[in-house]
Order: sequence, then C-alpha cells, then structure tokens
Amino acid sequence: MAESIPADATHGHDVHHHAEQSFWSKYVFSTDHKMIAMQYMFTGMAMALIGGFMAYAFRMQLAFPGIEVPGYGTVTATDYNALVTNHGTIMIFWVAMPVLIAAFGNFLIPLMIGCDDMVFPKINRLSYQIFLLSAIVLISSFFVPGGGFGGGWTAYPPLSAKGEYNLTSLGSSLWLVAVALEFVAFLLGGINFVTTAMNARAPGMKMFDIPIVVWLIVVASILFMASVGPLIAGAVMLFMDQNIGTAFFDPDKGGDPVLWQHLFWFFGHPEVYVVLLPAMGITAEIMCVFARKKMFAYKTFIYTTFGTGVLSFTVWAHHQFVAGIDPRMANIFTVTTLLISIPIAEMCFIYIATLYGGSIRLTTPMLWALAFVAEFLIGGVTGIFLGASGADIYFHDTYFVLAHFHYTFFPIAIIGTFAGFTYWFPKMFGKMMNETLGKIHFWGTIIPFNGIFIPLFVLGGAGQHRRIYNYQHFPDLAGVEMQDLRVFATVSLIIMLAFQLVFFYNCFISWRKKEKDAGKNPWKANTLEWTAESPPPHGNWPELPTVYRGPYEYSVPGREEDYYPQNVPG
Repeated sequence: MAESIPADATHGHDVHHHAEQSFWSKYVFSTDHKMIAMQYMFTGMAMALIGGFMAYAFRMQLAFPGIEVPGYGTVTATDYNALVTNHGTIMIFWVAMPVLIAAFGNFLIPLMIGCDDMVFPKINRLSYQIFLLSAIVLISSFFVPGGGFGGGWTAYPPLSAKGEYNLTSLGSSLWLVAVALEFVAFLLGGINFVTTAMNARAPGMKMFDIPIVVWLIVVASILFMASVGPLIAGAVMLFMDQNIGTAFFDPDKGGDPVLWQHLFWFFGHPEVYVVLLPAMGITAEIMCVFARKKMFAYKTFIYTTFGTGVLSFTVWAHHQFVAGIDPRMANIFTVTTLLISIPIAEMCFIYIATLYGGSIRLTTPMLWALAFVAEFLIGGVTGIFLGASGADIYFHDTYFVLAHFHYTFFPIAIIGTFAGFTYWFPKMFGKMMNETLGKIHFWGTIIPFNGIFIPLFVLGGAGQHRRIYNYQHFPDLAGVEMQDLRVFATVSLIIMLAFQLVFFYNCFISWRKKEKDAGKNPWKANTLEWTAESPPPHGNWPELPTVYRGPYEYSVPGREEDYYPQNVPG
C-alpha cells in the first residue's frame, strides 16, 4: 500500500525532522500522538482498575450482606450508592472513551493515513491534560464531606438536584464538573481526529482507501460532537440547581425532572455508538488479517456506519417508556429502536462473510475479535425486549436491563480494548506478547464474564430490581435460589478480576524483554502503520510514505511476501 519516497518527491507533503527531546518534553508535555495515546491508554487502564474494584466491593455486599469486604471494609448504604454510580461513570466515560477513541485514535490515525502527527499537536496535548484533570476531580469527589455522588450514573433529578432528596451536595457537583471537563477534552480530541483524517492523508490515499478503523473513529468523533451539546446545557442547568437555587428540574417550583432525561439520553444513546464504532473497526481490522482476506463489502460497511450514526439520534426515548411520555411517541421510538438493529446486524453479517472461506488463525487478538461479535450479539438480541415498550414496562430497572447493558458495554469497553491492545502491542513496543499467557487471560476473562451476567438475566426475569443495597429487606427477592445466583455472579467476578493479573504480567514481561522481536510487520498485515519501525520513531517514518494502490491489495513491489494477497478471491 505504501512506499518511502525521497523528500523532494513528496510534492508538498514535507518530511518533518524532529530534534532530540528531553524527558519532560517526551513523556510529560509531549505533543507526539503516540505518547499521548499511551497516556490515554494507561490512564484509562488505571481508571478501569478503580472501577473494577468498585464492582468487587458492591457485589460482595450483594452476595454476602453486611460482610467486611476484604480491602474495603463494610459497605454502607451510602457507600453502595456511590460505588454503583461511580463504577458506571468510570467504565463509560473514563475507560471506554479514553481507550477506544482517544488512545487508539491518537495512535492509529496518523500511522494508518501516512502522516507524522496530528494536525493540531498542542490541542492534542491539551485534550489529555484536561482529561487527566477530570479524572483527578472525579476521584477527589470521594474525599469531600458526604462522600462521592450516589444518585446513579445517569444523574436523574431529584437525586442529583439540590433539595431533600439530594444524596451528596459537594460530591455531586464535583462529579458533574468532572464529566463536563471530560467532555471538553473529547471535543478537543474530536477536532483533531476528524481534521487529521480528512486533510493529512498520504499522497495517493483516497477517501475509500482509508482503513475501516479510522473511518469508524472519525464517525464516532462526529457523533460525540453532534450529540453532547444538549447534555452540556443540561449539566449547566443541573449545576445551577445544585448550587445557586435555580429550579430547572424541580417540579415543586415549575421545573421538570423528565427534561433532564431527554437531555441526557439524547446524548446517552448516541454515546453507545460513539464507543461501539471504534471497537467494531478494531474487530474488522483484526478479522481481515487473521482470516487472510480482504474485507467483504468495505464500502457497504462504511455506508452502514453512516446510517447507524444518523439513526442513533432517533432512539433516545426508549429509555423513558415508564417515565410518563406519550404512549403514541413510545410506539415511534419502538420502531426506530428496531430499525437501528438492522445496520448493526448488517455489520455482523459482513464480519461473517469476511471470515467465510478464510484461512483463520486463532491468535490471541483474533480470539478477542471473535468473542466481541459473539458477546455483543447477546447484548443486541436482549435489547430487542427492552426496545418494545410493552416488555420494557416489566423489565425496566430490573437486573435484566443491567445484564443487557453489560453484554453491550463489556464487549465494547473491555473485549474491544484487549483485541486492539494485543494486536497493536508489537507496533507500540516492538515486542511480541506471550501467546500462551494471552490465551489463558482470554479464557479466564470470557468464561467468568458469562458466569457473572447470565444469572442476572434470570434474576431480572424474576423481577429483581437494581440499586437495592440489601435484598434481605425484600422477602420476595431474598429466596435461597436467588441468593445463590447472586453469590455465583460475585464469585465469577472475583475470578475474572484475578485473571487480569495474567494480562498485566504478560504486558510486563513482554515489555521488559531485552530484544525487540516483533519486526515491522509480525502479523503480515497490509495497512500503513506496519511499514513503520516498531515502535515508530518521533515523526513515524524517516521519509513520509505515498500510497499508490488501495489499502486492501498488495503494498510495495518486490515485498509481496510481507503482505497477504487480498485481491485474490477467497
């Protein structure tokens, strides 16, 4: 797909020469897109550890009420609310978004389109600095009087607004400020991603030569920027309700708490696709490489992505079927919810068609990619129940919703991240991960994950409502069989968390290896990043590449053995 060409032949695509950097400029105040990607990646992983520990603490309380949780202590009712709220907040806004969009977007976009950096490198650095500040503000909210915010990650009034129902005043305000700062960071990042992909491509790379994962990160960035405005306005109003006595969401003073639901979910449902699309792009890239085939229906996949993005703005009120909206509107949102399953199903069929007839290698990245499709399909199918207004009246706010949501978001945030990280680890660090440890970690994650959430479908179908601190207070929900399922789910969670130690150990020993054993292209892939050194130097290439054929055919003449012949059917 690419070759290095002399600087005088770049026709305006000048090669940047980079001076040696100091420690501070290289690692702390870097404008290098790869270093910023690593900062986002490792910050997101650190937040994932915090969010995972919160899940461990409140699930121990559910399984063994009143126990002294090892490593935490007694989980009070106030603690429980704060842990559940911030677990959801962290895993969505401080894990899925920074890793899937910011980390992979920063690392991949310049390398995959053949440029030396983002077009606005200082804005890129500022975006991470604001994101880091938002994480610090969120964590600090746990250490103020009253503790962390406990009104649910959706922050519905009146639990989040000032008044007798407000659970924590200062904690909720800090939570809100943290979310607002995080949105600012990703608005800055989105500007960079879209502008870079559209305007800084290597000579010869046309729009439909852009790799799938870059397309999907760009579309996700556009979705985020287009949907976040109403929620930012709502956050300002909620902050004013909390701190200066306004009443936008106080019905006693003429406000409307359902207004917040509209503002939140108008952003909240496109947000699902904001993090889903990069994970689907990562999966597509991996499947092509390890099935040794070009992607089936490349352009169709892109057009389907556009359709998904448009439809994502039409489904938000299916979260509000029991909130008192007009039943006639509920029928409309039931239809749009079913419609949006069509493009997602089409993408999954394209995956299957890509795999069909391929020479499949079950490497660790490929296992994660296949698991993403399998687990996400369970989330999609169970979402059909919740998209039907009649069924949702029963299932709403039960553990069925919780299980569905995790079968949607766990494949996106966790499985998608592991797929991308294990696939591009050789490019990031120049060293191969241990395949045996990778597969042990894979099975030690996937099997317990299903052990956690399949029982929760059963509990939700039996009527168990979520956000209840101790089910022994509800005799109908405290039967022996139901408690056994809670214990089984909690033990599965502990097993899954324990297996993450295998992942971190694998990362550490691989990174610490003395020799760089990956080479430029260990997977025999054919996208542009694999023509750079591993890891890529500052500036990515000594001389910037040019593209002379499509991204799904042979690359450099005379080096066909390094690539797989995607132009050969089957």
